[in-house]
Amino acid sequence: MRGLAMNARIARGLAALFPALALAGCLSLGAEPPASLLNLTAEARAPVGSETSGTRENALAVEEPQVPAEIDVLRVPVRVSDTELAYLKDAVWVDKPARLFRRMLAETLRMRTSRLVIDSDDPSLFAESHLRGTLREFGYDASRSAVIVRFDAIRQGASGAVETQRFEVVEEGVLAKPAPVGAALNRASNEVARQVADWIGGA
Repeated sequence: MRGLAMNARIARGLAALFPALALAGCLSLGAEPPASLLNLTAEARAPVGSETSGTRENALAVEEPQVPAEIDVLRVPVRVSDTELAYLKDAVWVDKPARLFRRMLAETLRMRTSRLVIDSDDPSLFAESHLRGTLREFGYDASRSAVIVRFDAIRQGASGAVETQRFEVVEEGVLAKPAPVGAALNRASNEVARQVADWIGGA
């Protein structure tokens, strides 16, 4: 009887294990990760321990920009022609470009304006003025060997007044490789951020 009970327990254990083994056989850990990931970094950053204060009236909420589908990925889009799009081989962002751009833009605004800048996921709780927009171009143009960053900004003041402006930076002569394209996109993004900060600073 003891032998029969032991066999029954083993059979139940194997029965529970088989589905897990079958599931593991259907899963894949994916391809090898890239050697490095691309990131956006603000060229001017607030030092550790720096403090800024303000009120809801003078605070500025920086919202995550809208992006077209080809940018809403971790890859770098390459414009091959007016009707063809590809992605740059082995070029992978550490996070989606819209999030990276918002963080870099907010940091630049902190350094170049006197505003209290908020870039949390729910900035509407803290500020009456908002900066939003659409990151329409953020990639590589193969025909020009150029990176392009184009941001259509929308700012809404505490009074409710709304203004829009388009900012664009193009850097040509960029080799179609992850490192030079990533570095050029970082430079172009910082220049766009500086232009936006100068625009906001005049508000």
